[in-house]
Amino acid sequence: MGLLKTAILGAAVYAGFKYVTKKDPVTGKSIVDDIKDKAPEWKEKARDYKREFETKLSYAKDDLGI
Repeated sequence: MGLLKTAILGAAVYAGFKYVTKKDPVTGKSIVDDIKDKAPEWKEKARDYKREFETKLSYAKDDLGI
């Protein structure tokens, strides 16, 4: 039973990997390529959210007297 489960899991991981790395015939880019292209933008957004959270946290500490 363990061998069968491992084989099925391995096949699912392999199929997922092939799907994510398959090139689109129209654009010639894969899902991984799109994620790599958008990663810097997402990183900047995350930094902005972090700065905003830190600002709100400092105001909350001031209001609570901590």
